[in-house]
Amino acid sequence: MRKTREIFIVLLLICGCKKAQETSKDTSDEVQSFDYQKLPKKIEMNQDAVVILDGWEEFKELTKSIDVLYRSTNNEDLSLAIDDLLEKEKKLSQGKYPELFDTFQIKSRQRVFKTSLLKVKSSILNKVDTTGPTVEMLNAYNIIRQQFNSILSSQLDTKLILDESEP
Repeated sequence: MRKTREIFIVLLLICGCKKAQETSKDTSDEVQSFDYQKLPKKIEMNQDAVVILDGWEEFKELTKSIDVLYRSTNNEDLSLAIDDLLEKEKKLSQGKYPELFDTFQIKSRQRVFKTSLLKVKSSILNKVDTTGPTVEMLNAYNIIRQQFNSILSSQLDTKLILDESEP
């Protein structure tokens, strides 16, 4: 009777440990989820910026890839979109910028965007939560768009500022 009780207790411990292991596997699947509903909306561009950006093919391609990213609903879709965005960002950085946007303000924000892209890619590869880095990356993209608007809304004529010949 005593041996039967000991065997029963050992079996209960073994079964209890298996359930604990299965529970930990379920929580690891939740960690690597992607919540596409938390993504920030794109900042609207003013009409002058839209006209200039329509002629900039590399940026148009990057914007199309961002639109694809907004349609992602899981990590697999997100991974494909990020790979495409990394390729488009590389072409953008190597391409020719419009004269008005060929500034350090735009290029530095683009570098922050690329860093955010790499953080999202790292999160995907490490199978951790990708929502936070994706939101950060889209905020970096929005900051680039905001800088385009800012450049166009605050253009100063440097000839007037630097011209010292007039009294």
